[in-house]
Amino acid sequence: MILFLIVGLFIGGAAVVFAFQNITTITVTFFAWQIEGSLALIILLAIASGVLLSTLVLLPGTIKKDFQISGLMKRISKLESELIDKKNEVESEKSKLDANNAYLNDLEKNPRV
Repeated sequence: MILFLIVGLFIGGAAVVFAFQNITTITVTFFAWQIEGSLALIILLAIASGVLLSTLVLLPGTIKKDFQISGLMKRISKLESELIDKKNEVESEKSKLDANNAYLNDLEKNPRV
């Protein structure tokens, strides 16, 4: 966690240095829009809009995977409960088998004629 804090402080410091070194005013024209601002501000806005756009593009896939993970977790839970039931069934059959083996051993020792 502390590593993320250090990296965040480093990136923040680099952004501040970048902003102070690029204070030149520029004009950006996009279709009919014109935006005037410092070079650093325009670049940071372009980066922020790229991050926002990429997040929006990745969002449907992330939501789909979350639904898949949720469904698989429910299936795992169901299969685990079925496994417990089958183990109990095997133990029950094992105890019946042991009882039958004990009965057969008893019959071999004391045959009834």
